[in-house]
Parts: sequence; structure tokens; C-alpha cells
Amino acid sequence: MDYKKILQGREYDFIRENEHLGKYVILLGLAGSHSYGTSNENSDIDIRGITLNRKEDLIGMSDFEQYVDEGTDTVIYGFQKLVTLLLSCNPNTVELLGLQPEHYLYLHPLGKELLSRRKLFLSRRAIQSFGGYADAQLRRLQNALARDSFPQREKEQHIFNSVKNAMHDFQRRYKVFAHGSFHIYIDQAVDPKLETEIFVDANLKHYPLRDYKNMWNEMHNIVKDYDKIGKRNRKKDDNHLNKHAMHLIRLFMMAIDILEEEEIRTYRAKEQELLLDIRNGMYQRPDGLFREEFYELLADYEKRLHQAAEGTSLPEQPDRKKVQEFVMDVNERVVRDEI
Repeated sequence: MDYKKILQGREYDFIRENEHLGKYVILLGLAGSHSYGTSNENSDIDIRGITLNRKEDLIGMSDFEQYVDEGTDTVIYGFQKLVTLLLSCNPNTVELLGLQPEHYLYLHPLGKELLSRRKLFLSRRAIQSFGGYADAQLRRLQNALARDSFPQREKEQHIFNSVKNAMHDFQRRYKVFAHGSFHIYIDQAVDPKLETEIFVDANLKHYPLRDYKNMWNEMHNIVKDYDKIGKRNRKKDDNHLNKHAMHLIRLFMMAIDILEEEEIRTYRAKEQELLLDIRNGMYQRPDGLFREEFYELLADYEKRLHQAAEGTSLPEQPDRKKVQEFVMDVNERVVRDEI
């Protein structure tokens, strides 16, 4: 597939027409499953890119961090923000520096300069950044599986905890309850279909209706989201769970490459079959839970990441001085209208 032809479509006119993009764009590339080698017939085209900050942004009063087009799932980072993210070894941006050559849809000479300096941004921070993203994927996976199997009493307690956490935030975002009280608690259910139930004692006077409406909507949405668990679209949700599981393992793979070989490999050619097996549900049991083999695989990658972290020769921090020299050189060219 000739991915570069994608940009010729009218839906991508914003890249040519937006004042922050156009001639300032220095890199556009594929993101998501197409860049990892794990796409299927239902995979959308995701594009990520980099655009220079304009003279107005650098020495004027305007500011620019990124451009997002939800219609095409395109995110184009401002150069200044991108460098900050790369210095922290942010996985979503680091992977943009390790695409297959054919997955770069557009490369300005400055984009090529950035790619040639990719190793400047690699450091032991990858342990925390990639590990943190992997941990978030694992928690998401565990929560989805656990909540599916919770008995009603435990599920009600989780809803209660979520609402209670929201209540703490209400005190900050809405007026303090100086005109009454608002108390939530769990008690024996009135609804015969439930074992326990959440109740509210509300005593409000002269309270702004809009604030009350907003509070009620937030609590209602929390309950509604949990109620959907028992009525979920099993096939659709299993697809999401398998995708989370696949990305969890993929993050470990990328982190190990960075720590052991000081290389960014976004496209997972050698592990493609394994990742697709996970995505296609080969590691999921008929009841929706994951087979023991998946957790053994996960444990193996966690062990390998720990070993790679202990043996890596990467520095604790990126070479900020060299990065700054490059950034200053690029921005100076912008200010002098040399782009």
C-alpha cells in the first residue's frame, strides 16, 4: 500500500492550510497498528507528525503545542513540545523516531536531522516511561477482567468508592455546601434485584441549580458506566482487551530494545506473529479471562526488562546540552526566516 497517497485526500487539507502547519511541518509518519505491524482489516490510519514553532511562537506572544484533527486521527506536535516529550522518553513520541522508512509519509531535511540525532534522547528514563505505560495497560486489563467477575455487592462498593472520590473534587469545583449537606452511603438494597445499594441524603437550600445538575450528572455517569459492565458487547470488548494485552507486551519489547541495543524499533517484524496472536485472542479463554500462558509470557518480559535495566549502558539522563544546541540551531533558522 502506498501510504503517501493518503495525504493527497481532501480530508488532509488542514495540513496544507493551517497556519501552524504547511511549510513548518518537518515530519509526518504512520502511528498505531500500521506502524507496529499489527494492523488488521478494521485498523484505521493514524498519523503523527512534527511541525516547527513559528517565529511568532518563539519570540512573539503566540503559543503552540500541538494540532489535533479528530476526523483523521492526526496529531502533529510542535517542535518545542516534542523535544520535551522526547527528553522524558515518552513512548508515544519516541516511536515516531523509529518507524520503517516507508512509514514516513513526509520528511523535511530538518526531520532527517532530528532522526539522525535520535540516540540523543535515549536514557534510562525509558525504564520508568515505558514501564509506566505498560503498568497502565496492565491495570486497565486487570480492572476490566476483575470488574466483569465481581459479585454485585463488590461492584456496588466500587461504584460507591468512585462516587465518593468524585465528592472530594466537588468541594473544589463547586460551591462548598454551606447551604446544606450531601451524604452518600451503602445500605441494604430497596431494589429486590440488588443485595446492597447506594443511598443519598441531600439537604440543600438556596443551592445553584446548575451546580446541582453538574454534580448529579457526574454521579449518574459513574453509575451508568459500571452498569454497562453486565451488559457489555462481549465480542467488541474482548477485542479491546486483546488489543490492550498486545500493547502491554509490545511496550516491553520496545523498552528492551532501547535499553539493550540503544535502538528504537517501532515495527515489530520478529515478534509480529506473537503480537497478532495476542490481538486475535489466541491467549484468551472462552470465559474472557486470559490463559496462564499469557501471564507466563508477561512475567518473562518483565524479567527481561529488569535485566536490561541492570545491564544498560545508557546514561541516567539525556545529553541536554547537545539537545539544546540542536534546538537552538533549528529555532534560529526559523527566526531568521531560513525555512
